[in-house]
Amino acid sequence: MTGKVYLVGAGPGDHKLITMGAVELLQKADVVLYDRLVSKKIISMIPKKTEKIYVGRAVGDDTTHQNTTNDLMVKYAKSKKNIVRLKGGDPIIFGRGGEEAEFLKEHKIKYEIVPGITSGIGSATYAGIPLTHRKYASSVVFVTGHEDPEKKNEVVKWKRLAKSVDTIVIMMGLSRIDVICKQLIAGGLDKKTPVAVIQNGTTPKQKMIKGTVTNIAKLVKQNKIVPPTNIIIGRVVDLSKTIGWR
Repeated sequence: MTGKVYLVGAGPGDHKLITMGAVELLQKADVVLYDRLVSKKIISMIPKKTEKIYVGRAVGDDTTHQNTTNDLMVKYAKSKKNIVRLKGGDPIIFGRGGEEAEFLKEHKIKYEIVPGITSGIGSATYAGIPLTHRKYASSVVFVTGHEDPEKKNEVVKWKRLAKSVDTIVIMMGLSRIDVICKQLIAGGLDKKTPVAVIQNGTTPKQKMIKGTVTNIAKLVKQNKIVPPTNIIIGRVVDLSKTIGWR
């Protein structure tokens, strides 16, 4: 017999956006392994008696960091403990939840996956940007701007995306925003297409700057925008002028 691992999404930043299911699991957990983007208020929901272990990975950290997290999950599960692997956003939207589930399955560890609101949706909503809209956007795509460094070739075909989708949401792409925008323009995206960059989405520190695909990289530098951010490209960005509510 082993314990069980719950791969849980903590939501996009605002502690009020965590699900009731996630909170219930935090109350019952023996061990919580939590990421860098999980807010302090959510961490404070964890009982004092629960063992809390920080396993967050920052940009530039060794990619073997994930191995340590995987080993900890198996170690505690084999000790018959219930573990919450707490991740910012949603565990399987660029959160490595799929990889962790595969690892647990391979080691015959029981697990469940608990959804959370991904930052790509949460930050847009708090900025007054509807990712879809009957008049302006019938399709939306979520793309990582920072692919696995161990890949031999970049998988995202930015030029093809330029004309195949109405709204593009880029996560973890701030350091490459200039290159990405140039590739989208090369693929035929209108140079006047609006872009929003949202920093610390859904939190009290939320900040948004807007421009176009031709000048947003320059504006990012001028405004000293730093991660965590979400980038939204498409006509829906302009709607924040009229329906922004924060």
